[in-house]
Amino acid sequence: MSVRAAGEGQAPGAVGERYEDDTGFGWVVFAGVLLLVLGTLNCIYGIAAIDDANFYVGDAEFVFSDLNTWGWILLCIGVAQLLVGFGVFARNQFARWTGVGVLALSAVAQMLFLPGAPFLAISILAMDILAIFGLAAYGGKIARAA
Repeated sequence: MSVRAAGEGQAPGAVGERYEDDTGFGWVVFAGVLLLVLGTLNCIYGIAAIDDANFYVGDAEFVFSDLNTWGWILLCIGVAQLLVGFGVFARNQFARWTGVGVLALSAVAQMLFLPGAPFLAISILAMDILAIFGLAAYGGKIARAA
């Protein structure tokens, strides 16, 4: 963020002073927050699936394996999303690209998890796609500015 000095006779912070935000910084912060939220949700739903919680669709047939295995998959993805989310806030490029990969993996997992919790899977899939967009489209500009 750059700040232009106030003009003559103007106090700093006055109405005429302009602040120019880095383009896309909000998207990167949004993607980082989404990574933390998605990581938390995937951990919670993964633990619930491992424990065979009753809020999943009963007798659902998955593409492969069972609800317990999908619970472990969601738990591992959730832990990775939490770690990458903190890396995005540290403006780490490796975390940014790992985040894109983990979010893509989560999106595929949510599509395969549709029989277990359809509306939940669709909403998490939408958040995955928004976070991928934020990291892929604007993350490079923020890293160059740091």
